[in-house]
Amino acid sequence: MDCLLNYDLDELYKLAAETGQPRFRGEQLFRAAHEGRTWDEITNVPKSLKAELTARGFWVTGVEIADKLISSDGTVKYLYRLADGNVIEGVLMKYKYGNTLCVSTQVGCRMNCAFCASGLDGLVRNLTSGEILGQVAAVNRDAGGTLAARAVTNVVLMGSGEPLDNYQEVTAFLRRVNHPKGLNVSERNISLSTSGLADKIYRLADDGFNVTLTVSLHAPDDKTRLSIMPVNKAFDIKTVLDAARYYFGKTGRRVIFEYALIKGVNDSPEQAERLAALAKGFPCHINLIRLNYVRERGLKAADSVKAFAAVLESEGASVTVRRTMGGDIEGACGQLRRRYLSNESKSN
Repeated sequence: MDCLLNYDLDELYKLAAETGQPRFRGEQLFRAAHEGRTWDEITNVPKSLKAELTARGFWVTGVEIADKLISSDGTVKYLYRLADGNVIEGVLMKYKYGNTLCVSTQVGCRMNCAFCASGLDGLVRNLTSGEILGQVAAVNRDAGGTLAARAVTNVVLMGSGEPLDNYQEVTAFLRRVNHPKGLNVSERNISLSTSGLADKIYRLADDGFNVTLTVSLHAPDDKTRLSIMPVNKAFDIKTVLDAARYYFGKTGRRVIFEYALIKGVNDSPEQAERLAALAKGFPCHINLIRLNYVRERGLKAADSVKAFAAVLESEGASVTVRRTMGGDIEGACGQLRRRYLSNESKSN
């Protein structure tokens, strides 16, 4: 199985030629895929071409919306079905400045962070660039957007999976999502969240990407971070910070550090002071997160995010508290997928 969104425009020109079609058919297929259409909805290409590509195992986007939940605050949680039957999820968050879509980059995750539902069943497989792009195309269309007037204005790679653990496909997605004849989402409007794969952060900078880098830090010392993030064994805090500084030096983009406050783990005033010390002398921003409860993990949210933020501010750190959205629709990453899989297993 394959999908048109796995191909750039030049490759679709070649695909059209292979099937005996004129060059412009490639662009028609490109636009239809970025519009999130199905084969039945593509009416401007010959039925013979659609039949041939379907017979060769081509989907248009490789992603279809299987379910969606709408929160009281307008947040929409999507469950997507992939061509091979796997399911992933994403969230559309609505702000005054535009709509931000959180996309997944893997089916499952192998990072196994202690506070996250995505890694509970490990990594199933990487998503292709087209499957990542397909999420944007599907939601843009579902939310009433077009290529000329997008409903999805910003993209964050913060769903299931570690984006830099799927480096080749994720960077192919980044190159394709901002094509002027496609969805045309600027890198300035894209954020990539990583648990701290330092070697890939260096590579991302050296390869010329300029997305906003968001690093999941979640602790100010290695002992605490290792207890909740196994990746710290390979890339300790100093190594991650060095890579983040390098990224800033190459791109000029301020790095954001994510910090989910966990009761009794990383929420003390002393830990806030140590976190502020790490941020000094470096143009970065700290984004504090109210922990989403995951039943299988059992960790609880800290009692006071504001008190932790006040300590950071008193030490001169740039800090905000992330607005909680979609709490009534299982907004935390991985939860809807696990519920769906659980229901599927019970019905079989």
